[in-house]
Amino acid sequence: MIEINEIMSILPHRYPFLLVDRIIEMEEGKRIVGLKNVTMNEPFFPGHFPGHPVMPGVLIIEAMAQVAAILAYKSVPENQGKVTYFVGIDNTKFRKPVMPGDQLKLELEVTGCRRGIWTFAGKAYVDGKLVTESELRATFADKQS
Repeated sequence: MIEINEIMSILPHRYPFLLVDRIIEMEEGKRIVGLKNVTMNEPFFPGHFPGHPVMPGVLIIEAMAQVAAILAYKSVPENQGKVTYFVGIDNTKFRKPVMPGDQLKLELEVTGCRRGIWTFAGKAYVDGKLVTESELRATFADKQS
């Protein structure tokens, strides 16, 4: 299990863009499971949508990407201290809305890693029901000064 303080030591993201609360499972180089607790206090809910709060799909994908980055950082020590960049998102489907009070369970599996490009199959669940799925690709680069 990885708690929030360690997550913050791995990822550069901070409020309001840190979208991972805890890692509950991880097999280095293979798979990871993270949690995001969705509350009414999220800064996007007042505008998305007034009277009917729904978590934006792009932020669900970002939460998946942050969980995937933790797996890649933990799996390859040379990635630590670098910044993660998305290089592709494919076959994304949003199946159910995510609302305040939901807990996203984010499951990612490494499907490949060639020439520094990591590929992940990601799924997000709420109460055991699939809400989002996507294929993500990312790479790592040195931080610019």
